Amino acid sequence: MGIYQRNRIWWISYYNQHRRRIQESSHSTNKRNAERLHALRKSEVLRGVYRQPVRISLEEFAKRYMEYAKGNKRSWLRDQQMLKPLTEFLGADRQLSDITPPDIEGYKLNRRKQVSGSTVNRELALLKRMFNLAIDWDLYVASNPVRKVKFFQEFNTGRRVLTQEEERNLVRNAAPFIQDIIRFGLNTGLRIGEIFTLLWSHVDWEKGVLNVFAPKTGKIRVIPMNPDTRNILEAWAHGKKNDFVFYNYGTGKPFVDLSAGLDLACRKAGITGVTWHTLRHTFASRLLDRGVDIITVKELLGHSTVIVTMRYTHTNLDSKVRAVGKLAGDCYNPATLCTTMQQQPPRVSQIGR
Repeated sequence: MGIYQRNRIWWISYYNQHRRRIQESSHSTNKRNAERLHALRKSEVLRGVYRQPVRISLEEFAKRYMEYAKGNKRSWLRDQQMLKPLTEFLGADRQLSDITPPDIEGYKLNRRKQVSGSTVNRELALLKRMFNLAIDWDLYVASNPVRKVKFFQEFNTGRRVLTQEEERNLVRNAAPFIQDIIRFGLNTGLRIGEIFTLLWSHVDWEKGVLNVFAPKTGKIRVIPMNPDTRNILEAWAHGKKNDFVFYNYGTGKPFVDLSAGLDLACRKAGITGVTWHTLRHTFASRLLDRGVDIITVKELLGHSTVIVTMRYTHTNLDSKVRAVGKLAGDCYNPATLCTTMQQQPPRVSQIGR
């Protein structure tokens, strides 16, 4: 039994309770960390609580996780989307036990060049949750490597909304099918996942409404179709190939992720800070700006409480300026400048005199 180094990484060697030799990486270039791990494993063997590391690849565990997510999470589709860049960078065939904090840090920095810090944080949170489950399921015996990676700091500087000019520039620079989805999102307020999973059976032409199933809430809500929404649906109905309203013309399958297409349109239009969810923010903000009551906006967005919808009220600065401006001239006495000579001397209490 001992400690040795391999490619700058320290490894430990020991025997389990069945006298079988085990070689395990400490995932560290620090010898002290390897010594502590070696002492821990020896103690576990002596106390009879040692569990041998299970060899399972990231791809194999991701499949198990998705089975769990589909049965326990309403937002499993988003997890499926986030797993793609994680497995591509870390390696689908990579063993869970071989993924180290430096690997995850490398993913974080590389991924940040492509998406926002908040998106990277959501993906890291997913990976952290997966490792926690692997530990609970006895498929991973070490500490969670994501715990040693610092997430990006997020600043809540407001909800990004599109101006009318930005909308025109964005649509003008987008591919035709991206144009339709942008306009559809701005006129319905649907989440991008809800748009991707929208079926023709959800479209009620006679009543002029969409019966939208929201995977995030597990509920169905009714969204009226305005003329723009109906025109888009009628155009896609002509080339209908399957039950999905929006699909890839080349494959005939529903869309899964169109972030790259939206990012390309934004770069051509010279617009920054826009994601698919920006369309939903813009939808809510425009309704509130046009005087729609917040309860109606809440129902259209499918929020569980009005408190969630209140997040969108601070984006309507123009309407707030107009509202406060209506008070102008209502004060009975105008404000006057009070100079030092006009100020009265402070009154002194007479108590105790």
